[in-house]
Amino acid sequence: MRETLTTLCNQFAENKELIKEAFTWERTEMYPVCAAVFADKGKTADVEKMKACKAILKEQTGVFSDFRGNGLLALISMLALSADPKAKMQDALQMHSKLKEHFWSSAYLPVAAMVVANMAEVEKYDELAARTKNIYDLMKNEHPFLTSGEDSVFAALLAFSELTDQQVVAEMERCYRILKPDFFSGNAVQSLSHVLALGEGSAEQKCRRVMSLYEGLRTKGCKYGTDYELATLGVLALLPVDDTTIINEMVEVDNFLAEQKGYGLFGYTKKQRLMHASMLVSSSYMENSENPAMNTAAISGTISMIAAQQAAMCAVIASTSAAAAASSN
Repeated sequence: MRETLTTLCNQFAENKELIKEAFTWERTEMYPVCAAVFADKGKTADVEKMKACKAILKEQTGVFSDFRGNGLLALISMLALSADPKAKMQDALQMHSKLKEHFWSSAYLPVAAMVVANMAEVEKYDELAARTKNIYDLMKNEHPFLTSGEDSVFAALLAFSELTDQQVVAEMERCYRILKPDFFSGNAVQSLSHVLALGEGSAEQKCRRVMSLYEGLRTKGCKYGTDYELATLGVLALLPVDDTTIINEMVEVDNFLAEQKGYGLFGYTKKQRLMHASMLVSSSYMENSENPAMNTAAISGTISMIAAQQAAMCAVIASTSAAAAASSN
């Protein structure tokens, strides 16, 4: 593996175990996502700061706050990367209140709020909240039965696009129609199309790239998941790197992860492992802000990397909510 990728993988593995040991009772699927949040910034997970951030979050929110839901561990991970977690929490709460003027409460809305708080000035919150809602409504007009709370996170990311709202959604819809015949889950394809709409190039080009990577991985014995994992494959398709390199590095990282704790017989599935590998390979290229090909893209490396992480976070929140609903019945 490249030295950069090796370092990133080792830091990811270390972070995952640190977070797991410090937050034993959290949903296990969230550990790799939070580990990637820190590794993406070249940081070792500071679990003591995470615990302090958890206390800050609880101090500033009520017992029934959305911030205390299934995405809590991800939220405190993002807070822990801030130089001033208390101020960042206030920013996230302010953005959350703006979003709640347009959306029903959900476990996804605090994630969207934290993402915006990390990327925009407070003066932009009203504009971004309104734009997030408009993009979400346009999504729902196209797919009323597929569009749900998790799509608010993608709508928030798409609100940073230089395209108009109509252009963004039209691009998503083109990608959706091209890719839907190849995959069973309409919801997964919709999430994938959200990510692809963030990137440059024609819908046809981006979708061909997705299928080239998907088939290329399969020929190497790596069958990429076609459910919630699909969105992270879209981030790989936006990289300014040739398919062969991406596929080979995905295999290398997948082999590395297979040897790590938690990826054995009763640990994360092979499909989850590949999704984690995709986040790491993507991150290894995003960190180079001097890359001219990345600088000329319609989406910055930061936003596309966040898209991969948010897709994984949304998947965990969705699965946790489904499990809770099943147990209550």
